[in-house]
Amino acid sequence: MSKMPETTFADLSLADKTAVKKPSIEARRFSDVSTCSFSSTCFTGSSDEDEISPKDNQQRNSAGGTDFCVKSISKSAFGRREIEIAESEMPGIMMLRKRAKDEKPLKGAHIVGCTHVNAQSAVLIETLIQLGATVRWAACNIYSTQNAVAAALAEAGIPIFAWRGETEEEFWWCLDRCIHSDGWQPNLILDDGGDATHLMLKKYPDCFKAIRGIVEESVTGVHRLYMLSKGGKLTVPAINVNDSVTKNKFDTFYTCRDSILDSLKRTTDIMFGGKQVVICGYGDVGKGCAQSLKGQGCIVYITEVDPICALQAAMDGFRVVRLSEVIRSVDVVVTATGNKNVITRDHMNRMKNGCILCNMGHSCSEIDVNGLHTPELTWERVRSQVDHIIWPDGRMIILLAEGRLVNLSCSTISSFVVSVASSTQALALIELFSAPGRYKSDVYLLPKKMDEYVASLHLATFDAHLTELTDEQAKFMGLNKAGPFKANYYR
Repeated sequence: MSKMPETTFADLSLADKTAVKKPSIEARRFSDVSTCSFSSTCFTGSSDEDEISPKDNQQRNSAGGTDFCVKSISKSAFGRREIEIAESEMPGIMMLRKRAKDEKPLKGAHIVGCTHVNAQSAVLIETLIQLGATVRWAACNIYSTQNAVAAALAEAGIPIFAWRGETEEEFWWCLDRCIHSDGWQPNLILDDGGDATHLMLKKYPDCFKAIRGIVEESVTGVHRLYMLSKGGKLTVPAINVNDSVTKNKFDTFYTCRDSILDSLKRTTDIMFGGKQVVICGYGDVGKGCAQSLKGQGCIVYITEVDPICALQAAMDGFRVVRLSEVIRSVDVVVTATGNKNVITRDHMNRMKNGCILCNMGHSCSEIDVNGLHTPELTWERVRSQVDHIIWPDGRMIILLAEGRLVNLSCSTISSFVVSVASSTQALALIELFSAPGRYKSDVYLLPKKMDEYVASLHLATFDAHLTELTDEQAKFMGLNKAGPFKANYYR
């Protein structure tokens, strides 16, 4: 990992003045439930299984614009209210918008974004535009898009290509429309999973040469970047915001701690007390899930490959096991590793009747969903994002969101915590755009001074007041009174 240059973002001048085929829905389903996503903030406005694809239905916004593709532009007013509600709960990114909008640090930036499309990401998108950027946006997850929010962005004239329930082919079509547009060429990428980077490298290598930098916020995408760097194929600098302290300690942990319960409740109506749960992975996602489920009275088991994380789990009071030891008896299985084939067909063959299976890790490859598409198994859609998989002997497991990210597919997430991650992403984009030539073609971590600045933007919400070091104390500790207070290697 390359060392970050000492001077970044003009010494923080802002501080002085962040393809699986979908199963057929021929079995019974609750159509009235399908049309509602169990949350006003996840309102879809129509069934996830509408026959007409939005890409075959050209729409116009009130200004006559057609450079977008969403489920229904008519839902824009509802989506605008959702964005306004999110803004009130995202103090950091809104403060950054206020402080930097006159300076326009992203003037001339052309950003391709591939993230979740929801009310919180809409606040980030509109902040980047107010800071001077032009953007084109697609969804990184085919089930997490809030259709009304996408409609609101389209109504505002933002090129957005996303709707809930895209097929794999439609997903890549949307991303292609973002990257390739007449008269517009991207020079920055904001990615969540690495798909925009992958597609541009593979299909538009000449276009990729104009990229000044990449900002990546997921474990999966960061892994892809490091693989590209190791193979000598990463020709632009990239900032890994996933491993920044503010992203990892706050967005990852606290968001997952809140949303795992919401996801399971909305989809299955489960009562948690006394249920046996196994969580695969004890990183920050697994820690948040485990703490939350334990607090609800669940008996929680942890699987881990990393002895350090395993020791943390053991000392936090969890039993660390191999999956094979508990797979027949647990009531809920949650994956949180970012790896592939963590849950195999063999594991699912041995699960008890009614076992709930879901994924909280970013990658949709953690559960071998493809292994469930075999003739002897019956898929029964019972709710939006809830499938019963039935074996020939009548045994059934409950699969949520087809193995994709369950909290963003089936519930809501905290706007406040997302504000922390969004502020980090915005600062990283500004840094890469405003400092051409400062970084080599490698993967960098966000410097601690920026991490601390993002945290400071959110303290006022809690009426929190920082203690200041005296000159004597600062000298004793070898620190600048204004920070950073931790070394760059601190995680």
